[in-house]
Amino acid sequence: MGLSFGKLFSRLFAKKEMRILMVGLDAAGKTTILYKLKLGEIVTTIPTIGFNVETVEYKNISFTVWDVGGQDKIRPLWRHYFQNTQGLIFVVDSNDRDRVVEARDELHRMLNEDELRDAVLLVFANKQDLPNAMNAAEITDKLGLQSLRQRH
Repeated sequence: MGLSFGKLFSRLFAKKEMRILMVGLDAAGKTTILYKLKLGEIVTTIPTIGFNVETVEYKNISFTVWDVGGQDKIRPLWRHYFQNTQGLIFVVDSNDRDRVVEARDELHRMLNEDELRDAVLLVFANKQDLPNAMNAAEITDKLGLQSLRQRH
């Protein structure tokens, strides 16, 4: 009896681990978001060549967040990070109207990959504080997010 209760207790309260992949076009703010989550403060960043990885603790969950560079020459390498990804954060610069179609194409290309079929998607509309930023409804429309509802 004591052994089974102990197992139940550990399953309910044991630390869970999640692998999160954070991608998006260059200059969308991925690294800034990562270090805001990790450190609770805004840090000065430089363009990411390669990746940053940090573990972020929240309640009983340990998130390992992989922030991968978004320059066009690096994007083909994103697929090397797909395996075992449980959550996908796609960061969009809400103020970058000129490249929202490019962002949409990259998002849809990724979501067609088998290795990401079970990953939960969060689209992070960054830079909402800027005066010309697209609101959530406009980003939803321009990224074609309504069509993704049938994904699972």
